[in-house]
Amino acid sequence: MQIPEHFTELSIRMFYALDDSGARKETVLERRRTFLRREHIEKIANQLFGKNNECFHFGSQSEGTTTPGLQSDIDLLGSCNIFNIMTVWEDWKAGMKNLLMLHDNTTPPQQYLLQVIQVYTPEPVTSLTDDRFVRKDSGQILFSAERWKQHIEYENRAKGLREATKNGPSVSWVPNWDIVQAFHVRKPLPEIQQWIDRCRGKHWPPVQLLEAARIAPCFLVPAGHPDSDYKREEWRLSPNLIERMLTFSFNMTQIKCYIVLKLIKKSLFAYIVGDAITSFHCKTIMFLTMERTHPSLWCEHNLMFVLLLCLHLLRRWLRLGRLPHYIIEGVNLFDGKLSKLLQKRLLVYIDSLIRNNLQDIFCIGIDNIGCRLQACSMRHTVQAGVLRGVFLHNSIRLLLKCEYLERMNNVLTYIKHEQSSSHTTFEHKLKYVILNCFENSTHAMSKTTALEFIEHSYALQISVQSSYYLRLQNVLDSENIRRLRYSLNSDVASSRLKFASILYCSGHLQAAVRVLEDVERRYHSKVKAVCPVRELEGETDLKVFADMLLGNTDNSEPPFTFCVNFLRQESHCAPLILLFEMNRNITEEEVAQRSYNCKC
Repeated sequence: MQIPEHFTELSIRMFYALDDSGARKETVLERRRTFLRREHIEKIANQLFGKNNECFHFGSQSEGTTTPGLQSDIDLLGSCNIFNIMTVWEDWKAGMKNLLMLHDNTTPPQQYLLQVIQVYTPEPVTSLTDDRFVRKDSGQILFSAERWKQHIEYENRAKGLREATKNGPSVSWVPNWDIVQAFHVRKPLPEIQQWIDRCRGKHWPPVQLLEAARIAPCFLVPAGHPDSDYKREEWRLSPNLIERMLTFSFNMTQIKCYIVLKLIKKSLFAYIVGDAITSFHCKTIMFLTMERTHPSLWCEHNLMFVLLLCLHLLRRWLRLGRLPHYIIEGVNLFDGKLSKLLQKRLLVYIDSLIRNNLQDIFCIGIDNIGCRLQACSMRHTVQAGVLRGVFLHNSIRLLLKCEYLERMNNVLTYIKHEQSSSHTTFEHKLKYVILNCFENSTHAMSKTTALEFIEHSYALQISVQSSYYLRLQNVLDSENIRRLRYSLNSDVASSRLKFASILYCSGHLQAAVRVLEDVERRYHSKVKAVCPVRELEGETDLKVFADMLLGNTDNSEPPFTFCVNFLRQESHCAPLILLFEMNRNITEEEVAQRSYNCKC
């Protein structure tokens, strides 16, 4: 295929336009780091909450394959480990909720039914003892995917959460989040082994990735095939972790090609097919194109050419009326998404797009891509793009940090609530969970997350001890004060304000004044408070974080601060006038109606 002459310059323009739009390499890596760290927060939280669950972030946000203009949702998959998914009868485990995967000639590819097996004997359940069970025509008791989602919705409603939004396998009570409750499949599956065998000897995926994929678990998500007689009961096999490994192996040209496909999907294809083409279709096209293309072609000046290859491949599959799943054979990703009529309409448009050498990309309005591509001076475009790109990267970095701190603050609030309820037993549990997470951390990122919790937990423990000393009218010595100073860098102000309060209550007035003066210097107008209780509309808009950067030349310290909380066990660390103000006009009835994150 001949490369049009202007494609080289257009490729470089697009490369820098995407840098300018929040798709710099630094931003991609920042997104990935943040969401992997958030997975570690969820791991610690689930252990503290006594839940036998695992959580994973998938999708565009966690891959770093998005821009602010794409407005990508956050995808969270939770896996409930009290269920044991059996591929064969030998997988049965006593004391667990056992579910046997069923698949025969009548079951669509990628779909499974789950037969309910007894907890204490490896025999099928024969009666409908649970609302989530249904009886198949053959008499087998199945665990229904649709009823599982209804059960999740009912549980969330009982907790007082907002109305759930259902979308495919997702049941979400958080705006702009897709939350899927799935089951782990930890045993080898023939679908995955067949894909690995098919890929051997090819230049992509590399051998190391295939070896990692061989031992990676898959998931069963609650979603049936649209044309199946058992679509309400069926579960879809989803190799999310393998797909994440594949996406994480992309170089920057491949990442940007994937992002441009999404921009085309959302701004050009949407006029013809609405939202029938999804990001997963784009990802699949990327996988299929990369498998067929020599790695040397995936470089900056070839961006538009490899994009053209992707569109050629999509056109081919539209002509055939099917888009195969990259990993699982026999699946048509157009089923239930893109009707035959819409396939024909999209095919006509892609034909035109290819004939016109992708001129329609100048019409992409998202992130002002079209305008940026049309800039007159190439040199000016690159220089201005670098400056704007750095500023946008820093704004996104602050947004990601803020959202990370909000989730960590939620978990810390729970810790404080449990500490105030029964500090002796919970303190031991807290030490065990965090130490366990730290010792079992396999890389620096998970250790860093565990250390953050250790720092905050240590600060709480020292503060409670200080209150105990002050209640006994003991003087805080230099050793106690040295311990308190350990936690001062957890945020800009809250830890220092509590430190000043303790110094004041222990009679170290001059030291308290110096700490307060230090807080006043640090707490400039650009500092943002992170609160686990109250949400203000628009507080996480990217513009808020851009404003925080304006005029702030000192980027050495993250400009965030937590709320100042005093537990009952810390009451002797707070001045009497502050305690009076905190408790004035509060009735027992009003306290009883609060949620736990307001009671601490």
